[in-house]
Order: sequence, then structure tokens, then C-alpha cells
Amino acid sequence: MKCPVRGALSLPESKRRTGKLPQPRQSRIVLNLARPLAAGRGRCEGMAEERRGSWFGFGFCGFGQALGSGRGRQVHSPEPLRAPGTDADVCGVSASWSYTAFLSRAGQVQLSGSARGAAEGCRDAWASETLLVVLRDGRGPGSGAELQAWAPGSALCGEPLWAQTVVLEAQREDGEDGEGDGTRARPLPLLPGARAYVSPLPPLYRPLAPELRARRLELGTEHALLLDEAGQVYSWGGGRHGQLGHGTLEAEPEPRLLEALQGLPMAEVAAGGWHSVCVSETGDVYTWGWNESGQLALPTRSLAEDRETVTGDTTGLSGRGPGVTGTAGDEGGAPVPCIALQPFPALLDLPLGSEAVKASCGSRHTAVVTRAGELYTWGWGKYGQLGHGDTTSRDWPCRVEYFVDKQLQAVAVSCGPWNTYVYAVQRETS
Repeated sequence: MKCPVRGALSLPESKRRTGKLPQPRQSRIVLNLARPLAAGRGRCEGMAEERRGSWFGFGFCGFGQALGSGRGRQVHSPEPLRAPGTDADVCGVSASWSYTAFLSRAGQVQLSGSARGAAEGCRDAWASETLLVVLRDGRGPGSGAELQAWAPGSALCGEPLWAQTVVLEAQREDGEDGEGDGTRARPLPLLPGARAYVSPLPPLYRPLAPELRARRLELGTEHALLLDEAGQVYSWGGGRHGQLGHGTLEAEPEPRLLEALQGLPMAEVAAGGWHSVCVSETGDVYTWGWNESGQLALPTRSLAEDRETVTGDTTGLSGRGPGVTGTAGDEGGAPVPCIALQPFPALLDLPLGSEAVKASCGSRHTAVVTRAGELYTWGWGKYGQLGHGDTTSRDWPCRVEYFVDKQLQAVAVSCGPWNTYVYAVQRETS
């Protein structure tokens, strides 16, 4: 198995940012200290704060990472998460390929898989194969905190590879949390203050232009996506699979506005291995990049032969209709051309006109949560990471029936490269 390194941001040598890692410095940010931040790639927030729910997992667990029951190397259907040392108190999940970081409401980070270890006093965590980043309470008195970068194999013992002190404050007297001035706490890998982000490869600390006013940042294998305060999307990094969305396969060394979506405010961005997804404020889903395994929910040649055995009635809501085999045709009966690469955003229609609110990407699969609390997945399914009880890949949005059958409402989703974690609460009965 080849490790799919997330967040490498590999560029030609001539286009890479260079320079030494800056010395740790203090910055002032505003955080609500009432509860710890949840891990950036999967957070139980909003409704989940009112109704306590549970995490579920499915997909690859070949390194022993907690994923559902944890039996065997794969979990094909959602199972309640049994995270070591955290029980049902997990409020955030950040999954890398070979290990997963779990954040509890009590502020403990617990590692499971090829990396083991635990740390107390944590507010956020972000996992990659080369780097584990945690935001922890400061070592001295006062309201300070420390951003630490660790080697995953360190078991969070000894000294971190890199540390930066940040100063935390309670909410301002006017009740605002700094959302408009760039000081609100954002999920990692975007650093507190939103003026820089952390990369798994040197240089670890990468500054952002202040005018970007970032509110979220996601890293793929070779590219980055940034969502700003106005809902506009920027992308940069490698572009050879069309994952930047600018209509070309060229690399971009600096953040570039995604002109195809300009004027359409976005609420979510997600970066996969070599594909990208965003969700608009009105619930529309846009996908672009590599489609080799159907991760864009566009027809792909690699799955065309499988459609004789995988029909659209797996959920009854596939969008292709039951009994469809071969490559779907248009109204005139002509085969729909297969798409291996989509270099600019394409609007995706979810079944039954569902509106999306959350999105996450794995290496080659995609998952979205709808406003109604349903989970749809598609793309590569070799390890059961789509949650449909099998290892079939799909190039159309397919509802995960487990949550419907169990009367559960999906709230958050966090994809690792080859697995998926979902936070769900019990549906209220009318």
C-alpha cells in the first residue's frame, strides 16, 4: 500500500516557497474559553451542542486505528466509534492515513493507529502522516496557549518539533468574537489569527496575505483551498489533475481567486487527494479535479463496466434511477461521455433536491451532510469508506441508509484518506 500523503503541496522546485522557519512569536487572538475547540476536519457543533450524539466510523483501519468496532482491516458499514480512553466524549476527529487523532470535550487528544499517545489540555488537533499539530493550554499561569507541531511517532512525549505561543482572551465585552477582524479562532491547519497556516512539509509555517481574511483552509495532497470571510474561494498548489478549478492544469504558487464561483458565497470547502468540493450558502454542491474513481459524482470509465452489477436502487435515491446499467444516456439515448478530469467547478444535483450543509473529502471519495441530516457518499469504496455495506465504488451520490434506519441525523462528517467518521444525533420525533 502506498501512503497518500495529505497536504504535501508539492510544486516544481522553482515555484516552492523557500526560507527558514521563523522563530516562535506571540500573537493575540480571541477565543471563547467556555469549551475546547473541536478538531478542524470533523466538529460536532451547533445542534450537536444541544443534543449529545455519537461518532460513527467506517472504512480502512489496517493500522489498528479506532474505527467502529475496530475488528479487522476494514469496516464496511457505520459502527459506533470506540475510541481508546475517550469513550463517548469525543468532540472532534482528524484522520490521517495510518492514524487518527481524537479530541475529547475534556481537552484530551488521543492517538490511535500507527501513532499512539495522549495529551491533556488540548483545544484543537490536526493529523497528517508527517506532522501532528495541537493547540494546547499554555505551560505557565495565565490565559496563554501554545501551538505545537509533533512527529506522529513521538507519542506526544518530550519536546515538540516546533512551538508558538499564542495569547487567549475571553470573549470581548461587546460580545463579539472577532469574526470581522481576522482574530476569531479557526480550525487547524489555519493558525489562530488567520494570518498563516501549517504545512506537513517544510516550511511548516506559511504566511497568508492579510487581505485574504481567511475563515477556513483545507489541504489536499498537492493543493490548498481557502474560504474567506466573504464566502469567496481561493486555490493554489499543484494543478495537474484540475484540482485548482481555474480551467487549466497549471500550478499556482500563490492563492488565486476561483473566478468561476465569484459572486456565489460559499459556506464550506473540502480538499481531497486531487479533487475539490465546496458547498454554497444555499446548499449547492460544486466539484472539480480528478474523477478517476467517481469522486466528483461524474461518469467515469473505470466504473462503467461495474454498473451491470451495481444498480441505482442501492439506496433507492441514487439519482440515476433503479436498474440502470452501463453508462447512463442522455434524453436521446446517447451514452454520456466519461469524465476523467474536471478542471473547473461543476454543479452537482443531489437526489430529491437535497441541500448540503457539510462536506469532506478523502483521498478519492467524497461525503456530504444535507440540511435534513442525511449522509451521501460517492467515489472510491475499496475499503468500505462509503458506508454502504460493500466495497463498491460509485460515481453518483448515494445515501447511507444506516443513519436513516437507525433514526439518526448526521451533523458532521470527517473523511480520512481511506475512511470516514460521522457525528450523528437521535432524530426528534414529532
